[in-house]
Amino acid sequence: MSTARVLLVDDRSENLLALEAILQGLPVNTIAVTSGEEALKRLLAEDYAAILLDAQMPGMDGFETARHIKQREKTRHTPIIFLTAADRDAHLAMRGYSVGAVDYITKPFDPWMLRTKVKVFIDLWAQGQALRQTSERTKDLREREGLLTKRLDQVRDALAEWQEGREADPEIERILALLEPGPV
Repeated sequence: MSTARVLLVDDRSENLLALEAILQGLPVNTIAVTSGEEALKRLLAEDYAAILLDAQMPGMDGFETARHIKQREKTRHTPIIFLTAADRDAHLAMRGYSVGAVDYITKPFDPWMLRTKVKVFIDLWAQGQALRQTSERTKDLREREGLLTKRLDQVRDALAEWQEGREADPEIERILALLEPGPV
C-alpha cells in the first residue's frame, strides 16, 4: 500500500516549514506549495489524505481554492483544514465551513492538536485504500469464479454429450454427479 500524502498550502515558506516539522514522524509524505493555483495542479495529479490550507493568500485565497477543490469529483471528499493567522472571526470560520472545510484553526495553535487531527485523516485514508483493494480483489475473484463456472458447465456438457449413445458408465456418471452444482 502506498504512503498517504498531505498537501500543505501557504504563501509563506516559514509556515510550510513549520507544518512539515509538526507532521514529521507521521506515516505521510508532505507536499508543500505556495499558492492555490499550484495546489489545484497538484490535486489533478495525485490523491491526498488531507489538505492544510492557508485561508488568506494573495491571488487565489484559500476559500476560492477550497471551492474549486470541492467542485471536482476527484477531490470533492478530500478533507480540508483551514489554517489562518486572522483573529477568531466567526464570519471567516463560517465561510471556511461553507466551502467544505472539516476544520478551521486560527494561529497560534497547538501543534499536537493539529498533528492528531491530521493523523485521523491519514488513518481514514489508509482504511479507504484497504477497502478499495479488498473490493478490487473481490471483483477479480467473482470474475474468475464466473469463468470457472462457465468452464465447468462446458466440461459437464461435453461429458454428457460424449456419454449419450454409449452404455451407462458408472465412472462417468460419478464424474457428472460431482460436476452438478449443489451445496458446498
